[in-house]
Amino acid sequence: MAQPVDPNEVLMTGENSFIRLSADGGKTHTSRVSHWRVLWCPAGAGHAMFVKSPLTEDRVRIYSDNVAVARWLQRTIETFLYPAFADTALPVLDAQFSRAGDPRSTAVETVVSGAGRIVLTWYDCIEPFVLTMAPGTSNRPLGVFSTFFPAKSAQIESDGRFAPDVPWLEMRGDRQCTSACLAWSETWVKPRG
Repeated sequence: MAQPVDPNEVLMTGENSFIRLSADGGKTHTSRVSHWRVLWCPAGAGHAMFVKSPLTEDRVRIYSDNVAVARWLQRTIETFLYPAFADTALPVLDAQFSRAGDPRSTAVETVVSGAGRIVLTWYDCIEPFVLTMAPGTSNRPLGVFSTFFPAKSAQIESDGRFAPDVPWLEMRGDRQCTSACLAWSETWVKPRG
């Protein structure tokens, strides 16, 4: 009996939680954060965080405990998600990453570097769902499968300063989502060959 196996090649597995904040319900973004916990990819394992916010003077900053992983993410995935995060000419700040809590109450990711401390917080999570996007969906050559825990509330804090604005509600297919999600058990794939 044949077993169901996805036909694609695995590129990466881990997490890619995110926060996008807006003052106008998502028409414009005032802050954007992409937080990666990579369990496996061709460049190894590690963490990376990409940030653009008033807390970073609206410039992209990149933090990682494995520069090779951060650069691989830039070249392979971030180029499709948010091209401003894919600029490999930007420096990568060495950082330490830690997590506390969970989606049932409050989930917190803390990133500490020589430039200071950034704390990402997600809370008021609504019903989780599995995002399934095969290669070719939304004109992307890569596919992704991820468990989303959408948070109605989220914040970005940097050394006691808080990014302004809030996440907004949005739909993903027929599921209620937000612009701030814990995205766990995430696997990116590409067609074989």
